[in-house]
Amino acid sequence: MKLPLALPRRQPGFHETALFRPRSVVLLADPALPESAILARNLAAGGFKGALCVVGMAAAGLEEAPDIASLPAAPDLAVLCLPPPAQEAAMQALAARGCFAAILPVAAPDLAGMCERTGVRALGAHSFGLCLPALGLNASLSHLAPKPGRLALLCQSGAVARAIIDWAAGEELGFSHIIGIGTNHGLGFAVSLDWLARDPAAGAVLLDIRRIKNRRMFISAARATARTRPVVALRPGGRQIDASGIADAVMEAALRRAGVLRVSGLEDLLAAAETLARLRPAQRGGSDALAGDRVAIVANGQGPALLAVDAVLQGGARLAQWGEPAREALRLALPQAGTQAGTQAGGVPGNPLLLPPGEGHRLAEAASLLAALPEVDSVVAVHGPTAEGDGEIAATALTAAAKATRGAPVLVGWLGRADAPARRRLAAAGLAVFDTPEAAVRGALHLAMDRRNRAAAAELPPREVLELAPDRARVRALIGRMRAEGRLGFTEAEALEILEAYGQPVVPGHAVADVDGAVSAAMRMGFPVVLKVLSPDLPRKTEVGGVVLGLKDVASLRMAAQAMLGQVRAQRPEARIHGFLVQRQAGGGALRGHELRLRLGDDPMFGPWIGYGRGGTASDFEPDVAFDLPPLNRTLALALLRRTRSVRLLEGFRDHARVDLALVADAVVRLSQIAVDFPEIEGLIINPLLADERGVVALDASGELRPPGEASALAVPPYPAELARPWQARDGRRLLVRPIRPEDAAAHAEAFRGLAPEDVRWRFFSQLKELPPAQIARMTQIDYDREMAFVAVEEPPEGQPRTVGVARLIREPGGGQGEFAVVTLPGWKGQGLARHLMERLFEWGRAQGLERVVGQVLADNKPMLGFVRALGFALTRSAEDEDVMEAKLDL
Repeated sequence: MKLPLALPRRQPGFHETALFRPRSVVLLADPALPESAILARNLAAGGFKGALCVVGMAAAGLEEAPDIASLPAAPDLAVLCLPPPAQEAAMQALAARGCFAAILPVAAPDLAGMCERTGVRALGAHSFGLCLPALGLNASLSHLAPKPGRLALLCQSGAVARAIIDWAAGEELGFSHIIGIGTNHGLGFAVSLDWLARDPAAGAVLLDIRRIKNRRMFISAARATARTRPVVALRPGGRQIDASGIADAVMEAALRRAGVLRVSGLEDLLAAAETLARLRPAQRGGSDALAGDRVAIVANGQGPALLAVDAVLQGGARLAQWGEPAREALRLALPQAGTQAGTQAGGVPGNPLLLPPGEGHRLAEAASLLAALPEVDSVVAVHGPTAEGDGEIAATALTAAAKATRGAPVLVGWLGRADAPARRRLAAAGLAVFDTPEAAVRGALHLAMDRRNRAAAAELPPREVLELAPDRARVRALIGRMRAEGRLGFTEAEALEILEAYGQPVVPGHAVADVDGAVSAAMRMGFPVVLKVLSPDLPRKTEVGGVVLGLKDVASLRMAAQAMLGQVRAQRPEARIHGFLVQRQAGGGALRGHELRLRLGDDPMFGPWIGYGRGGTASDFEPDVAFDLPPLNRTLALALLRRTRSVRLLEGFRDHARVDLALVADAVVRLSQIAVDFPEIEGLIINPLLADERGVVALDASGELRPPGEASALAVPPYPAELARPWQARDGRRLLVRPIRPEDAAAHAEAFRGLAPEDVRWRFFSQLKELPPAQIARMTQIDYDREMAFVAVEEPPEGQPRTVGVARLIREPGGGQGEFAVVTLPGWKGQGLARHLMERLFEWGRAQGLERVVGQVLADNKPMLGFVRALGFALTRSAEDEDVMEAKLDL
């Protein structure tokens, strides 16, 4: 194979296209390494149409070159199968030759340092390699040649990758990309996900995650990918890292925030891949369809049907129910079909729908009829072996139905292994096929979970925002005192003081130094009181007798204080005791309502997290806990509460009084804001947070600082409130110009409806009558690290604030430029608003290190062309569309 003498050259430096769409590849190989022969064989056999070369060994099908300098042209991509001592010199030679993309399939102890020193960016170390079947490129350690398809796999484990490739071959599934991240010391998940988010060849994406290098970039890229396709993630070894399960729960919360479906094992990952690679959820209307979990079951046998029913109900989904019109249609089409014996008289078609003996070949017809019902989100069709041997007929009918069926997706449970050819034919036809009824139901549940996760990530919150005005100076002063004293642990009084500074109601109390001080404090506030020992070394005071409730007079208080000191000193002689905290007894002497627990913690992979669940002394034994990542708004906080089973108690259940959930959610939002404002706080626990019909109050709190110089890094960028500024128009009207936020969704839709039709065409390059909800979510729920949208907000004396102008700048992933868009309502033209919004974008872009701002303007949009010229943009006609002008401005 001859290398071309010259290829079109890219600008120096790393480019994603060189890695994910290479035109030429070189293998730098040490023949003593076993990976070298595997890579050479796979490269030669892949059918790659570009140039392939090898340095360091002879390999059939690859053009041999004596060294890197002798290559006739700079390769786009290099595969370095070299021992560690030879790697950096090879990377230096590649950079000198103009190659900046590489794969390290072997150990590379200093890969990050080598990349930094040479400018070459690499997958690895111990990368499984890169496989792009549509290009015929197999630069991987795979034992099989993966088929082209739409499944994308990003993996850290080579063993997991081979297992998935092997499974996919048996299921007639192909891949668009297989990307080996390896140890993730070089190019990681974020770069790969950003590419997949833009590549239409990729369908469902599978992630095998062990280590995240940059939590914020990962969440950002995962969210961008999940907006347009299903993303499923697996984390091997999570329980070994943290046996408590908190790390796994935090990861699930992080992935849910990005719209990613997290599964618990390889079996679940394969079931999700089988489903999501082949099927799309039904687009049903109405609030009842939002969950996407209404499953219809049809089977040619009662036992397998009942197993499917059990799996649906155990999985928390619903058996679909349909009305009389649908029943009549099913009765006419399938007169002998019915449900299990004893549940419905007269053979009325119900759920599960059972086909009579000898009618198993009509499984496809029945599944198609159920899929068309608006009350059904997915259909599980179960076929078991029959005495009549109708498997071939049933498979043929299902294959034909797969091409014609519209409506809900159909998942097939094909029982038995003797009829394997029929099962393979179903898989080859694109059906999602499983070995058991339970596995088919799991596939339906994955569809529902993926739908819910992605819908939640794009949910449009209401306008209401919890406007906080915290006393940050008070908290900074408190932390300053602790630093001066050289301690990390908050006393309970200090932890409650932080909460109070953020507007959280706390139970009144006084910190005192001794028993006499406790008596004086109790007499001032009135009995009954609670007495607690004050010590930074006792986060669980109840375990050592450090809390006494219901003290009703001075004598009992004195006795309790003396006994408490003696007990604490006996059990924890090393603990520092700073005195007592005396608090007014909540509820006048008897606790009423619900004891809840809120926690701010820190995860090594995803950073700060918020936990919510039942409180009190038994809280550590209560598994009903939900997690999310700060920052949280009211909508996200309410969703956090509703992910627990015990939320039913708060909503009012039997003798449990109803609690205002909004007040509990506000407590969550306040804790979240503390995490945003003070990254030096490592942990903060409110336990209990007492919630009843009268309100929500923090009774006890504890926490600790990080060591000096350490700070957390949020996985989700917080709202940049510091960028909000007032602005005055030429005619004197005043606006607030601030970054957009999710709660602007309704105002954004109203602003769109206020645009003139011509402005809509100029802004969106088409005539839209209404912005779809998904697009509104995309425009208001932005990643502030890679995108900025400034909104100009008019705040009338009465009524809701109005958005009257928007300017947006979207950074190109990994690039130095961003694309702009700007629009103002008709009543605000000629006031200088558009110029001000653009200048704010330029200011933000420079702060982010952008070098250039670009945009596209319709050639007939004379006002905008004049506007951008006045701002200094250079205009050229687009080479791809003569009706479009391209605007460029160097910052």
